[in-house]
Amino acid sequence: MLTIDRRRKILQFINENKIATITELADKFNVHEATIRRDLSLLEDRGQLQRTHGGVVKNDEVSSEPPFNIRQTAQVEEKRRIGEFTEKLIKDGDNIILDSGTTTASIVGVILKKRNITTITNDLNIATQLNSAAQNKVIVTGGNLYPDSHMLNGRITDETFKEFYANIAFIGTPAFHYEKGLLHFDDYLVSAKKEMIKAAKKVIVVADHTKIGKDALYRVAEIKEIDALITTREITGEQEENLERLNIDVFIV
Repeated sequence: MLTIDRRRKILQFINENKIATITELADKFNVHEATIRRDLSLLEDRGQLQRTHGGVVKNDEVSSEPPFNIRQTAQVEEKRRIGEFTEKLIKDGDNIILDSGTTTASIVGVILKKRNITTITNDLNIATQLNSAAQNKVIVTGGNLYPDSHMLNGRITDETFKEFYANIAFIGTPAFHYEKGLLHFDDYLVSAKKEMIKAAKKVIVVADHTKIGKDALYRVAEIKEIDALITTREITGEQEENLERLNIDVFIV
């Protein structure tokens, strides 16, 4: 089994069983305990689980995110599938709000194939990539720059989004809760996302399986404010059942 597959299956096992010991995981995946410890250390660094003495527990509370360079290399295949799926939702001539993030960045390739798209974004990295297509228009919000993540945020960003009304807003998130909705651990980043949601006719959340069922301190949007969720088939059966109960479109890719 490839390392990336083993780590994905470890997460699935923890999501389903809530708790596990290192010995139990080593036996299940037929590897040394030292290998499991390395896997768990990496997954904990990404905020995907919580280490305990001799084992690990499911981590449902999001209080931070890994650095951008780590997030950029996490769940790459899942984010690629999410991006590709959006081709079914984006039409030539659409006006699109694209939230900052590594998952929303996966949508860039689809937009570049379309014509007469106007994209409003608070992500300099996304804007730079989109600028390569002369047939489309890119609007950058301005705001305070987060150098490590290429993100713009703050009052200027919030005020800029108030000037638009787009067809679709694609919103990223560190936490999607079945009852509480779209959540975030950083109150400073919440207001821009709220304005994006207000500025769009249709709101689509894009989130790989590690964000589903997670909790965080600050509410960005209630479930009723969201039209659709695109997530990945790595979610557990329990997570899929919880999503099916929601009164929104759920696409599992």
